[in-house]
Amino acid sequence: MRKKAILITGASGEIGQALIANLSEQQSLPLLTLDLHTIPPELAGRCTHIGGDILDSKLLARLVTEYDFEIIFHLAALLSTRSEFSPELAHQVNVDGTLALLQVAAEQSQRRGKPVSFIFPSSVAAYGLPNLAIKARDYRLKEWQWANPSTMYGCNKLYCEQLGIYYSKHYQQLSVNRPVMLDFRSLRFPGLISAYTVPSGGTTDYGPEMLHAAAQGKPYACFVREDTVLPFMAMPDAVTALLQLAAVPAESLGRAVYNVTSFSLSAADFRDQVLHAFPDAQVTFEPDLRRQGIVDSWPAELDDTAARTEWGWAPAYDLQRAFDEYLVPNIRQRYHHEAQPAK
Repeated sequence: MRKKAILITGASGEIGQALIANLSEQQSLPLLTLDLHTIPPELAGRCTHIGGDILDSKLLARLVTEYDFEIIFHLAALLSTRSEFSPELAHQVNVDGTLALLQVAAEQSQRRGKPVSFIFPSSVAAYGLPNLAIKARDYRLKEWQWANPSTMYGCNKLYCEQLGIYYSKHYQQLSVNRPVMLDFRSLRFPGLISAYTVPSGGTTDYGPEMLHAAAQGKPYACFVREDTVLPFMAMPDAVTALLQLAAVPAESLGRAVYNVTSFSLSAADFRDQVLHAFPDAQVTFEPDLRRQGIVDSWPAELDDTAARTEWGWAPAYDLQRAFDEYLVPNIRQRYHHEAQPAK
């Protein structure tokens, strides 16, 4: 008999680790985690961790024979900058991996006669504004506006949103006996800023890179112009948003994909926040034309009215609280500890 469980892919990342810590306190269901990397020892007792690849079809087949998933948090992905250098690999990880899991969720929904919840983090990269004039005009975008991504990562995310909607509304639509559909829900995140995880390949990472470099006393050359404006969110709010969306009754939701955001600021404003906390920080601007072109195609703000209205979304961390209470103290402590001599 299959064991009921919650599956978290990409579990070794910061969002995955936070979900393990939170869900292990809130949920009676066991947690099954999947990642190529290990998880911290302090979390090992809270879940059953599988070291493996989301593209390993034999591994997925084995898990399906052992587990009946109530919820799937599908976090595993190849991020935006790496995806531009390896578009074929990005498609395999971001699309083929998601498609395989959607198929698993669809089949399990049909077999048990009850929808599996499939929670999928999408991205501001799903947007694609054609030029700066239109970006200035259409400053704050709703979910359906300018969904014309110019990056492989953005294409992957947008397509996976559509795949999720297909599997939740139209899968096997020509079947005589209409199957039970999975319950697909997605969040389009802005740039996520973490005090604990070192940036690793995101195109919005100039913000957190600036902070981490300043805390270490290292100079930093920002790869976008000073006037570049993008939306951001502190990492704890991203975790909260995923948990909130997963808990909302299906009848309260008017769509499958929701924007969520917290604050927007320019790269120059970000530098000023960094200098306020670290007055000796050395921050210069040396725009990389290719990466600049990508961020210029992303909106300055996300319109998250639907999430606020339908399920009460509201970030806990605005700009000042994010810096003053979460980012600066924790980043400062991180590198202070690393600088201490071993005893």
